[in-house]
Amino acid sequence: MPSLYSYIMDQEMEAFVEVDPTGRYGRYDELLGSGAVKKVYRAFDQEEGIEVAWNQVKLRSLSSNETMINRLYSEVRLLRNLKHKNIIKLYSVWRDEVKNTLNFITEVCTSGNLREYRQKHKHVSILALKKWSRQILKGLNYLHNHDPCIIHRDLNCSNVFMNGNVGQVKIGDLGLAAIVEKNHSAHSLLGTPEFMAPELYEETYTEQVDIYSFGMCLLEMVTLELPYSECDNVARIYKKVTAGKRPDAINKVKDPEVLNFIEKCLGKPRDRPSAIDLLNDPFFAGIIDDDDENSDR
Repeated sequence: MPSLYSYIMDQEMEAFVEVDPTGRYGRYDELLGSGAVKKVYRAFDQEEGIEVAWNQVKLRSLSSNETMINRLYSEVRLLRNLKHKNIIKLYSVWRDEVKNTLNFITEVCTSGNLREYRQKHKHVSILALKKWSRQILKGLNYLHNHDPCIIHRDLNCSNVFMNGNVGQVKIGDLGLAAIVEKNHSAHSLLGTPEFMAPELYEETYTEQVDIYSFGMCLLEMVTLELPYSECDNVARIYKKVTAGKRPDAINKVKDPEVLNFIEKCLGKPRDRPSAIDLLNDPFFAGIIDDDDENSDR
């Protein structure tokens, strides 16, 4: 007669749609999110007893797009080397030759992305927004001071993730990130138009593009409005951004301190502060994250 443990394990295994080659990670059919080439499912780490995210890409759909495949592998290689509390962790990666998929296991954030979280919780104090912002900047500071420097290039509120029960923020979706040697610019046009710095359209830029995108993230957090939502197509966004025109949402920021801080982030590249400069800005005076002493671990 099978033991209760065996019965429970059998039931658990039946719930999995797929299991990794080691048998450690099991994927459920529940979809957490999806992008142009990647789907993210809820999964379970049987060894640690924790929920994780199973990221899966069907390589068949990319068979003729070598650039996209290389970008995907780049994301995985980046994640394996990054260790910071405000950056999504990667636990495992493998390619399924039979199903022709690339799979990688990452930590899962309990409250989804920042955009969803902010829309769900509309009554948030400026203190809370400052705490979230500070964590994003700490993640950016880590990326920008990595050797070699890492530029995210697609920072926006949909790829910043929340553990709402502890107020923890983590940067994810590094698939568009570029590793650049110090003192050299990156050359490639990728990103989300509403959050792209003007110089990204010129395809010559530095890590300061992430500071601009962070400024737009803060603007969205404060106003609950997607930047440039007044534009009905990408061409109009491009026209306003390259002309240096701010999104209409900026007029909804009534707090002078917040407005001034956002404007610092949206300035011309040479005038934008670095992530560490912003972390030391008076805007964050007196703000201390929980477990702040362990912020870089």
